[in-house]
Amino acid sequence: MKTMSTNPPTHDAGNDEDDLSPLLNEPFARAWAAPAPALQGRLGERLGERLAQSLKAEHGMVTVRRRKSSSEPLEGGAQQRWLYRAPADRAPRPGEPRAASVIELPAGAVLTLPAGGPREFLVLRGSAEVDGEALGLRDFLLLPAGSAPAITSADGAHVFVREADGAGIERTLVRDREAGWPEFAPGIRRRVLWTAGGQAALLYRADPGASVPVHGHGHDEECLMVQGELFLDDVLLQQGDYQLAPAGTGHRVTQTDTGVIIYAHGDLDLQFT
Repeated sequence: MKTMSTNPPTHDAGNDEDDLSPLLNEPFARAWAAPAPALQGRLGERLGERLAQSLKAEHGMVTVRRRKSSSEPLEGGAQQRWLYRAPADRAPRPGEPRAASVIELPAGAVLTLPAGGPREFLVLRGSAEVDGEALGLRDFLLLPAGSAPAITSADGAHVFVREADGAGIERTLVRDREAGWPEFAPGIRRRVLWTAGGQAALLYRADPGASVPVHGHGHDEECLMVQGELFLDDVLLQQGDYQLAPAGTGHRVTQTDTGVIIYAHGDLDLQFT
């Protein structure tokens, strides 16, 4: 088994009384879906171009809001909040997950998952035991295909679970308190949790004001907001939000004003353009 392994405080997303989601939480093109009177001249042209760019950038992407997502009951009082499930009627894209979800465990919950493909587990809140391994905040566990792990929590926990396809994957444990944050770029640190074949599971930690240049995706890129807020093009992601950008797409804007910790699954080496 491979083992590797800082703890800034977490915070909850803002309350609904300050909800500016029509402008901040969705692309501007969607917020302005209702046609407005045509604007004349260069200003109208520029706005039209901006809206067209926003729609084009969003095409094919999947964005799931934590506070708007629905939950499915599981045994022991647990809830499963689905983030993504791949269609069964087509071949998977490079790096596409089979499924991604957050399992919310109440105190004392005991849950057994069915056998499946390789699964990644990341603790987002509280602590849990997964397949006999005690995991704390931001601890990461990768189990090979065929595992049917038991998940328990004495005090309650939220655990991100990602299932994919693949063989020959080793059990891997990365403990948050031991792993550190290697420098990746100015204002950004990156922790590689697992990598193979050019794709990787990662944690990014960015300072307020940090940004990533324009880049494309050779594999599907998943972003789960662990802490803070991030603009991906015209979409503002907040704590608990998730976005999947399919292979072949790209991001023009990746920037945080608050500082952020992000779980990402995608290219090990970003494709800057």
